[in-house]
This record gives sequence, structure tokens and C-alpha cells, in this order.
Amino acid sequence: MIEAVGLTKRYGAKTAVYNLSFQVRPGAVTGFLGPNGSGKSTTMRMILGLDNPTSGQVTIGGFPYRKLPNAPRQVGALLDAKAVHGGRHARNHLLCLAQLSGIPARRVDEVLGVVGLQDVARKRSKGFSLGMGQRLGIAAALLGDPQVLLFDEPVNGLDPEGILWVRNLMKSLAAEGRTVFVSSHLMSEMALTADHLIVIGRGQLLADMTIKDFISHNSADFARVRTPDTEPQQREKLTAALTEAGGQVLPEQDGALRVTGLPLPRISDLAHSADVRLWELSPHQASLEEAYMRMTQGAVDYRSTIDQKAGLQQELPPGAMPPQQMPVAGQGQPGWYAPPPPQQGGQPFAMPQGQPGPYGAPAAPGAGQPGLYGAPAAPVAPGAADVNPYAQAAPQAPAQPPAAPAAAPAAAPDLTKPEDAR
Repeated sequence: MIEAVGLTKRYGAKTAVYNLSFQVRPGAVTGFLGPNGSGKSTTMRMILGLDNPTSGQVTIGGFPYRKLPNAPRQVGALLDAKAVHGGRHARNHLLCLAQLSGIPARRVDEVLGVVGLQDVARKRSKGFSLGMGQRLGIAAALLGDPQVLLFDEPVNGLDPEGILWVRNLMKSLAAEGRTVFVSSHLMSEMALTADHLIVIGRGQLLADMTIKDFISHNSADFARVRTPDTEPQQREKLTAALTEAGGQVLPEQDGALRVTGLPLPRISDLAHSADVRLWELSPHQASLEEAYMRMTQGAVDYRSTIDQKAGLQQELPPGAMPPQQMPVAGQGQPGWYAPPPPQQGGQPFAMPQGQPGPYGAPAAPGAGQPGLYGAPAAPVAPGAADVNPYAQAAPQAPAQPPAAPAAAPAAAPDLTKPEDAR
């Protein structure tokens, strides 16, 4: 079992991990989730004794990693698949690790067969693909037949068959009673592999619970309801009945209704009472990805700004209408998708309010202000916003030239007039 108590790591003024406490128990696959820069890699390095914590402690089976007798026989880890001498054969790389830990040579050939690299055992690792390098790293982690295993992005670069193999491998290792700790950004894969989740954001613990509980606590389920498309009056009648009963009804782009606040049997009873025929009445449960995004949206450090594509769109001809913005069903209304997320990771991120940006997205902060993207804003001709609000029009010459000073001997020629242009 892995146990962290009050784990804190600072690099100068930067606090990578703060007061982190959790347990990774044997017999289950524990997923380790968090945004980039949240402290996952730092935590795993401290578990393996590669970094010393500023305060707190982390133990494996009751001992710090550095005090474990013959640690490679008890703990296996894959943190960086590229940490291999490129000039060595795959077998020689594993053989060196085995000799350092007192592992018999026959185990090298066993793990090469487990990861499927027996046919390339005599090839130099510098010629391996990303997926082959991942398999070699997993082989190194399995070399000592350890009871505790840590994997950082183990399916990175693997093809679908390889991903399925890793998924089954993790489950089989946990079924043998081993402690399996897996860090990954692939939510769909974590949903299929992990039994328990530890989620951190900005170095602090956000969640420590089963996947089922995590999704339940960080999402709002809703029901999809559809009435006959040829009878819009029934859709309106059902909307009124559901709203009167305390439900929240939001239209979706495909014509269905999204209903929250009412259970499915109640929705069915209300539709029957209103004499409304239903073509669809189905429950919707949020995915792990949706729940994760809602939990961690206040702890994301790296966000993309919205590309306004300033100056790249051609101006529409006079009188033409700008392209219609595609509405998002229910966006901005109460009950959209789910209630606000927990506040442990900081303030939840909110899209900037104001005028819509291109393609229906909200405008980026500072859009339209001088100096956006580091360059002064180009002047926009009067009325250009009525033609295309996202295109930058070139400045137009004034209708009448400025009057020449009275003391000037002659007015400057007006090149806007045909006779002066000649």
C-alpha cells in the first residue's frame, strides 16, 4: 500500500504539492488524475524517492522507498519510456536492470514475451517507435515481479490493440492483489480501467473516491425527451406541463428536450396526463470526462485564448448579412449541464461575458481593445461593423479634403478628383 501524509513539495517560491494525503490500496486500479502542472509527476517522483518532500512523508508498505530492501523487487515504475540508452538492445537493457537487482536472466525473456517484444529483443531501442518504447518501459516495471506498480501515461503511443492489452494487464495485476497506481489524461480509458480515483489540482487534493461516486458528485443527470417532430404543439404542451411541475426544460439542437429536476417516471406520468405522445424518454448520466472537467475547471493553469482570426476574414459585400451564430442549447441558463463545481481548486472558470466572438464562441478577453496580440489595433472605417463585425476594414479617405491654410500660396491637389489625378 502507498500512503502519503501531509506531502508538500516546494521549488523556491513555487509550491508544486501542498499538504497532500491519500492512500493507494492493493487489489484495485487507482487512477491519478489532474490537469497539466497539478503536481502528479512530482508526487510520483516523491513516492519513488527521486525527489525529497519539503514536508510530510510518503511510504510504501510502511517504509520510505529508499529504505526498502531491494526496492526494484518490491516496486516497479514507468515514469519516462524514453529513459533508455538508445544504443542498447532491448534485451540487454533489461538484462542490466536485472543484474543490478539480483533478478535471474530468465525473467528478462519472460517479460519480453509478456509485453510482446520477443521478436525485437536484439534490436537497438533508438529505433523503437513510441509504442514499442512504452512496452519496453512496462517490461522494466514488471521485471522484479513487484507488488506495487506505478505507471505514468502507460498507453501513450500505443495502438488500439496495445491500449486494450494495457487495460487488461492493469486489471489482472490488481486482481492478483497488487497495488496499481496509474496516471493518465485519457478519461475514457480511466473510466474502463480504474476502480478508484485520486484527483488533484494545483497540488491539492480534490477528490479521493470511487469512479461511480466521483461522477455522481460532480455532474447532474438529465432526461432526454422527444415528441413527434410533426406536432410541435405537443412539444410546447409538454414543456409547459414539465415546467409547471418544477422541472427545468432546455431545448437541444436536434429538437429534443433536456429535462432536469424530475425523475423519469414523473416525466412519463406528466406526459400521459397532458395527452402527449413520446418518441423518446431516456436517462443521461454524465461521463467521467464531463465530471472531471467540471471538478477541475477552476484548477487549470494553461488555457487557450480564442483565436479571433483578426484580419484574415474577407469583408462581406455591402448589404450582406454576417453568418448566423449557432446557438448552444441552454447555455447561460440555470441548470445548464450541472450545478457549479466544488471550490477546492479555486474559483470556477467562467467564459467572458459580452459580445459573441467568431463561430458563435464568446469573445476573448480584451478583444477589440488596442494592442490585442501585442500589436496596435487597426482603425476601422465607420459602418464597417454593420457589414462584418469581425473583419478589419482599411481606413477610408475623407469625403472632402481639409481646407488649405489661408497663407498657403496654393491648395494641394486633390487626387480624389479625376482632373487633379491626371
